[in-house]
Amino acid sequence: MYIKKETGPIEVALPNGRRLNRSDLPDRSTKRWVSRLKMVVVQAVKYDLISSDEACELYELSKEELESWVSLSENHGAIALRATA
Repeated sequence: MYIKKETGPIEVALPNGRRLNRSDLPDRSTKRWVSRLKMVVVQAVKYDLISSDEACELYELSKEELESWVSLSENHGAIALRATA
């Protein structure tokens, strides 16, 4: 069995005292992006658990899409990441 060695931290502390680790990240095959999952990816990138390039590669996101998630969450909070009709 081949085990991939992760580069970077395994866990980071968030400002609210919670900890975010790699096992908290959404599955690579995620297709339905609810606001909670988007926020986990945003926090992982913002607090250097993963790089933005790694997030884009893992989840097949464009740079612009990830940047819009980060911008929306910083300006308006997690509720801005909700998809509306």
